[in-house]
Amino acid sequence: MATFDARAWTYTSGYPSGLALTITQPPRANEIKGLGTTAHMLVKLKACALNPVDIQMMNHMGGYVSSLSRPKTCVCDFSGTIIAGGRTGFIQHEDVFGLTLKPYDEAGGALAEMAQFNMANTVAVKKPKDWTHEQAAAIPLVWLTARTCIENVADAVQESTSKRVAILGGSSAVGMYAILLAKRRGWKVITTSSGKNRAFVTETLGADEHCDYTKQDVRAAVHPFYPVAVIDCVGGTECVGLPSSKRYVTIVGDKTSRTSMGGPYTYYNPFSYHTPIQWVRWVRGYMGWSQEKYDVIILEMKTEWLEEAKTTLTPDQIFVDSVFGFEEAKAAFERLNTGRARGKVVIKIQD
Repeated sequence: MATFDARAWTYTSGYPSGLALTITQPPRANEIKGLGTTAHMLVKLKACALNPVDIQMMNHMGGYVSSLSRPKTCVCDFSGTIIAGGRTGFIQHEDVFGLTLKPYDEAGGALAEMAQFNMANTVAVKKPKDWTHEQAAAIPLVWLTARTCIENVADAVQESTSKRVAILGGSSAVGMYAILLAKRRGWKVITTSSGKNRAFVTETLGADEHCDYTKQDVRAAVHPFYPVAVIDCVGGTECVGLPSSKRYVTIVGDKTSRTSMGGPYTYYNPFSYHTPIQWVRWVRGYMGWSQEKYDVIILEMKTEWLEEAKTTLTPDQIFVDSVFGFEEAKAAFERLNTGRARGKVVIKIQD
């Protein structure tokens, strides 16, 4: 039996109707070591950050099943304090931050007062003392995704003489860190955003050129920059197959909706007319029939990359759009779903 109850936001159907504040029963601290064949940890959560994938998971898990067998917990990004480290190497009272890819398993979602995380699908590191829990929660998913994008285009960019890359969606949470990482490598960057974010992406983040997608033809604006690689953080097809491009990576695919699953899952969606088009694009690049190698990617769960964030980012380079209270989770999701957040939408769970 569990020793106490904890509150958690759970869902039994798709977003937003299925989301509700409920009671869960975390395991005892001394039960953590015996959980399964992989290490688990029990964490008292202090903050979590929302991502579009959190809504997509709710719609995917709950939207296609009329009634889930049990309520599912949600949200991937977390920061909190270790209650029991199990066999993870963490010890009681250490502050950690990280990401789980399966928040719906074993009451392991971050939008809760307490959660157990299975390390088979979780990455976590110690929190820097000069980062707040709200700042720490804002980093894992977007940083690891941006880092994966940069790694996937690095060979093409480094082999070129111009070292030019286009980052579509530079004011998005992933796009911000993609720009920062690209500039740290000495690359030239053109990025897209609305006009109101022009100063942010050029002056704060350091992008060399900017395209206002609300007023300009994106392809026509990006083409004269002659990027050798494209990192797509928003979806769509405007810049696929640019004459100068040798590498195209997208975290979304051809879709532009924030509520349906993106990433490589778009390859397997039989209900989407984009699926065969993306497969042909990938095959053409893989077989060498096209000069542009194309991939829809998902983040790599590398602990060393998350550690790298701690030595790369200063607190003022952690961009938080807004912070909501635990009981305000629905309002936080509404803010995320507007698509107008600049930086992360964070929920403060407890002090």
